[in-house]
Amino acid sequence: MTRVWAGLVLLAALCFAASPWFTSGFNGFEPDQFPVPQDDPPVQPAGYAFSIWGLIYLWLIVGAAFGLLRRSDDPDWAAMRPPLVLSLAVGATWLPVATLSPVMATVLIWIMLAAAFVSLFRVGDTDRWLQQTPVAIYAGWLTAASSVSIGLLLGGYGLLSGTWSAIVALSVGLVIALVAQYRLHRAPEYGITVIWALVGVIVANTAPINIAVVGLCGIGIMAILALRGTDTE
Repeated sequence: MTRVWAGLVLLAALCFAASPWFTSGFNGFEPDQFPVPQDDPPVQPAGYAFSIWGLIYLWLIVGAAFGLLRRSDDPDWAAMRPPLVLSLAVGATWLPVATLSPVMATVLIWIMLAAAFVSLFRVGDTDRWLQQTPVAIYAGWLTAASSVSIGLLLGGYGLLSGTWSAIVALSVGLVIALVAQYRLHRAPEYGITVIWALVGVIVANTAPINIAVVGLCGIGIMAILALRGTDTE
């Protein structure tokens, strides 16, 4: 079964990476997909930040291919594969769902995040750059993306103002990120990816400046860096 799971990881990674090709023109949720249109919501990172998806797709595929060709029977790789397959398989359906329903897309991305976390906490001690790193970057970006989805729903359904939606959603994401990074005691790539997303949010809120959102992101960045600085493992 270890070889089967190795093959499934590669297949799921390829399907996940190919999903944008079957959903032409999706560049995020449309403002009118919400009862309260979300034009430039404060919770959303600047557009350039989403380019990290190219790196995520590529690194997941390279890691999965290496795992299949060179580590298919390695028990050190075995535990992380089933939850990663689940996360990537759900991810392959995310874009089509997102064009239809932001609510369902939010549910799916939280499932993706939960499964990615299980995989990340199960990664072994070998082949760090091909086993741990792609999953860490993937989980880091999902932490940010799932929180952004919450912020869009809060603002898009009129539950909170744009700024308060961003503050609540980013606070949730930061708590998750700090707890996860503390419990991991490794995988700095996870925290770095969360920081990448926070910088993107700062850039998106500088003209005009949203002091509350920018300040929260700055505090979050410093907290993640401070946490990593105290980790001696």
